[in-house]
Amino acid sequence: MTGSGETEGPAISALVRRLLDTPGDFLAEPRLGSAGTVVTEAVVADLLRDLRAPDLATLPADWSIVFRVQDTPAHRRWLRAVLITAWLLHDPWFVGRVRAPAVRDLLCTGIAEIAAFVDPPLLVTDPDRREELARRCLALLELVPAGETPAQAADRLTTLDSAEQARVIAASRYAEERAEAVRQAMHDQAAAEAAAKASRE
Repeated sequence: MTGSGETEGPAISALVRRLLDTPGDFLAEPRLGSAGTVVTEAVVADLLRDLRAPDLATLPADWSIVFRVQDTPAHRRWLRAVLITAWLLHDPWFVGRVRAPAVRDLLCTGIAEIAAFVDPPLLVTDPDRREELARRCLALLELVPAGETPAQAADRLTTLDSAEQARVIAASRYAEERAEAVRQAMHDQAAAEAAAKASRE
């Protein structure tokens, strides 16, 4: 059901089911320095090898350094999202069908936004966040979920977009705070005018 030039990917239902079955090893704490247990770059290297991407040899030898450059809460959140996404992309559908640079870019930068707004365990436990991650991955790999048109896929991803929802909430909060400030200013002005009138009388 995809349009001209679009590539049909796996069904969203299959990917969501896979996320629900994420093994504990992919949910463990990433190893940075002496803390954590899972070496993220090793998991990603295994993923790329298992995917049998035909252009794997084109990746720079030192590209995986991004997974161990710093130990901060934000970096650990991202690494946890990377591990969960690596499990998702181990789905047999992707074997031999995706390009290594696209997978690298998806893991290194593509899921950074969702990791910034979503606590990584929710990518497994929450139905909407599972679907969002699955859809984001397909979109970043330029794939359309099986049985959907590109427009349908884009609309559904927009509906689920955690970052956009966070922006809307922040904008609404700012608008409410601004409105409250205006109301307070008007109240203060009215009180000042009433006081001034009373003193004249």
